[in-house]
Amino acid sequence: MRSVYVIGIGSGDPEQLTLQAVRVLAGLDVVLVVDKGEATAELTELRESICRTHIQPPYRLVAVPEQRRDRLADNYAGAVVDWYDARAAAFADALADRVGPDERAGILVWGDPALYDSTLRVLERVRTRGTVEFRVEVVPGITSLQTLAAAHRVTFTGVGSPVHVTTGRRLAAGMPADLDDVLVMLDGGCAFAELPDTDLDIHWGAYLGMPDQVLVSGDLQQCKAEIVATRTAARVRKGWVMDSYLLRRRPQAQG
Repeated sequence: MRSVYVIGIGSGDPEQLTLQAVRVLAGLDVVLVVDKGEATAELTELRESICRTHIQPPYRLVAVPEQRRDRLADNYAGAVVDWYDARAAAFADALADRVGPDERAGILVWGDPALYDSTLRVLERVRTRGTVEFRVEVVPGITSLQTLAAAHRVTFTGVGSPVHVTTGRRLAAGMPADLDDVLVMLDGGCAFAELPDTDLDIHWGAYLGMPDQVLVSGDLQQCKAEIVATRTAARVRKGWVMDSYLLRRRPQAQG
């Protein structure tokens, strides 16, 4: 039976690969790469570099065409489901046509497959279609949030306190009043810049783990304009941007 390995490859630094990931990569016959076009060619090249370094030849790279996603739809959840279904159809075709019945295929996922990544949900949809048989193995990876914390030399949480991981879309409703530590990903709209809170620090980073990593840290109200400007300029320069940040409430002074 075909084996599909979903492999977390870290947030951009090839040295973030785990020993397990290196071992699994060495045994792959095929790597399925989602083709997102010229704008993210740098990310595709990084995946291909990892393959050249760690996979024993001969192996094959198989491009899976990216599917259109309606990011402006009023029904956000419905648009995501439609996107998953279209992706599942593309992956089903690739597995059936380009991966042999007993071959091992890999999908290289940024960060960790369990955190804001659709690969496992898409593969489950492929399975339910019933057109191709395969088994799935998951190799965990280092997330951008771990790299962010290391770069800023901070921890996710205070003593005995919880941490909340969310998206920019959710943060737009406001900083949760009952939480002191909030990690945010997928914030293309810079929701942090609209927060009125005056007791928050932000630890922000883009291209984490990559040579052109950018970091900004400090009082949210004092830093937010700098972060927005830095993020905008970086996106124009590179054609894409991936960033994340930690919002931390400062302790109240004891009177």
